[in-house]
Amino acid sequence: MPYPTFDRSQLRLLPLAERIHDMQLDEVLPLDAPPLRDYQGTELQTLADRVIAARRASRPVILMMGAHMIKVGLSRFIVDLIARGMVTHIACNGAFAIHDYELAAIGATTESVARYISSGQFGLWNETGYLNDVVREGLTQEMGAGEAIGRWIAESPFPHSDLSVLAAAWRAGIPATIHVGIGNDIIHEHPNCDGAAWGAASYRDFLVFTHTVTQLQGGVFLNYGTAVMGPEVYLKALSMARNVAHQRGEQINIFTTAVFDLQDLGPDVHHTPDKSQAAYYFRPFKTILVRTVQDGGESYYVRADHRTTLPILYRLICAGWEAEAPAHG
Repeated sequence: MPYPTFDRSQLRLLPLAERIHDMQLDEVLPLDAPPLRDYQGTELQTLADRVIAARRASRPVILMMGAHMIKVGLSRFIVDLIARGMVTHIACNGAFAIHDYELAAIGATTESVARYISSGQFGLWNETGYLNDVVREGLTQEMGAGEAIGRWIAESPFPHSDLSVLAAAWRAGIPATIHVGIGNDIIHEHPNCDGAAWGAASYRDFLVFTHTVTQLQGGVFLNYGTAVMGPEVYLKALSMARNVAHQRGEQINIFTTAVFDLQDLGPDVHHTPDKSQAAYYFRPFKTILVRTVQDGGESYYVRADHRTTLPILYRLICAGWEAEAPAHG
């Protein structure tokens, strides 16, 4: 006997105009905004150098992110890095896509869980559910979720589409992939959500991401604020890519990885901690900083607020690229 399922037709969706938004347009930082705080480490300069070297050699620079990057106002920095050709693959979770779209469409995003969960209204906003239809339609044209949503935002008359990272990727012709977990995102609550469509679209994106990872030799992988999705998707993709490379007598072992987070990982971020330590269970540590670069790669941990690290990294990359430009014609 099948188990009973929830009847989504009973849900009441409200328009976004009735939602109180915790992030407004004026919180999106301009490109000349100062970093939140100073950063004394040398890791950001090294990473900027690695990004520039990778792009000079036509190697990929992958930026894997959680939704916090949108919510703290960093969209312009990512959009400009894409436009400059400094980032060649955007990878994100489902929440990132939701906030990216809402910001482009209405110039605001983010709702308070505490405010709306008591009445059961959290996540149930009509316009946000349009993403479900976009992904389903994109599948009919063999598009993954990231490509379908990026194209839709770029081609729609949204007043703030210049802030959309996914639209910027679409315009630049680079992959933007969305890696979802069914039930993780508010649009999965909606009556028009098709779990099979999301599964197919996100799996297509996973294969697109894996194809990029097959080219990672000499490249850079930056993991910004995603502690589960980022390292797990990257780990499986790298294993698949190395499996095929190994059969061909090739290697994917010389590349740079970086983790940007706030966790205190202790003084040694290049050796897996003991299982008795809490840091062992922080996936970016053992996956991105240790195990996947143990055959010749290098890794860096940057512990600071994203509003500090991304503006600094952005300026170092731009300055370094422009300084080298005359020597390369």
